[in-house]
Amino acid sequence: MNTLNIVGLGYIGLPTALMFAANGIEVLGTDLNKELVKSLNEGKLTFEEKGLPELFDKAVKNGIKFSEELLSTNRYIITVPTPYIKENKKIEAKYVINAVKNVLEVCVKGAIIAIESTISPGTIDKFVKPIIKEYGYELGKDVHLAHAPERIIPGNMIYELENNSRTIGADERKVGEEVKSWYKSFCKGDIVVTDIKTAEMSKVVENTYRDINIAFANELAKICNRENINVYELISIANKHPRVNILNPGPGVGGHCISVDPWFLVGDYPDLVNVILASRHVNDEMPDYVIEKMVGIMNENGIKSLNSVGLYGLTYKEDVDDLRESPTLQILERFEKYFAKGVNIYDPMVSENKVDGQTQNFDEFIQKCDMIVVLTAHKHIIENMDSLKDKIVFDTRNVVNNAKKLYKL
Repeated sequence: MNTLNIVGLGYIGLPTALMFAANGIEVLGTDLNKELVKSLNEGKLTFEEKGLPELFDKAVKNGIKFSEELLSTNRYIITVPTPYIKENKKIEAKYVINAVKNVLEVCVKGAIIAIESTISPGTIDKFVKPIIKEYGYELGKDVHLAHAPERIIPGNMIYELENNSRTIGADERKVGEEVKSWYKSFCKGDIVVTDIKTAEMSKVVENTYRDINIAFANELAKICNRENINVYELISIANKHPRVNILNPGPGVGGHCISVDPWFLVGDYPDLVNVILASRHVNDEMPDYVIEKMVGIMNENGIKSLNSVGLYGLTYKEDVDDLRESPTLQILERFEKYFAKGVNIYDPMVSENKVDGQTQNFDEFIQKCDMIVVLTAHKHIIENMDSLKDKIVFDTRNVVNNAKKLYKL
């Protein structure tokens, strides 16, 4: 009866399920993806993450199970995707809705359903509570709701699961405290209990804050480029002020959080957002800026074809295999739109070819290219810096210090 059923075993759900199990909670992980469940039951992880194999081994020893079917229990955590609808920027809640419906088909009376997926403020009121009524359940008696937004980043998931503070949203205080007790099994950070809508807003606001800061840095990069100022030196100087903390610019914003969550606020409050919307536009335009600068560098150096150009890095951040909303993929989409073909691509973290032009051989990649565009700051490129010494390099991540000709954002 007290088994915790984690619904959705992706980048968030799997580490969360393993963490609970490794710390003594009886866990069933459920996912509709048959191949994913089969792989996990065969002892194969579905993505790479520092510390995940060790956590997996411990969870398996503690009896974690994986299934395509939900369990009839009284504790559920939903960790399914929450994309946005491109046309109106509002949350696409269908995965959450379907997960809740599936839970309601099997849960016992008095069950708590906690949603970890990042959702826009008001999602539970708008989409989830009506489903409970539709199924004939009484909210607060037959079923209880909570929102426990995840707060981890690929590449450092295990540490952050254990050490980051957490927010639990529940409109019934005793339910919030109960869900808090689940997370206290492994979380060493502060766990704050608040109401559902505040919890919904908190996660979106955290990622929107970072999006705005990145947009400021990206706009500075464009200004400094025009004035022939080193933007990284400028930021370093400005950050010596005790109340200034400017982030670094980059080729765009990727991942499932910062590049998506601010759109929820744009979609829900179109008459109120100004800074948030402007920041989204600045960051979404960075791949175009990178292409424009690439073309300028190619022209300056007499490079006529993309066949002589290499894009280093497919993932959205360093040392992970996560491609979601990757700036490189956004750049490749622009190339495709204008029938620009032939660019070479390499990423040491992506072991299967995902796009045209991708190779698994770094030496072959380097030999083919006169110009390298560094789009992801993997440790691999830092360790192989000497391979760039005879190349024209456009470094969008400020990690290269050894090139025949070096260009920055």
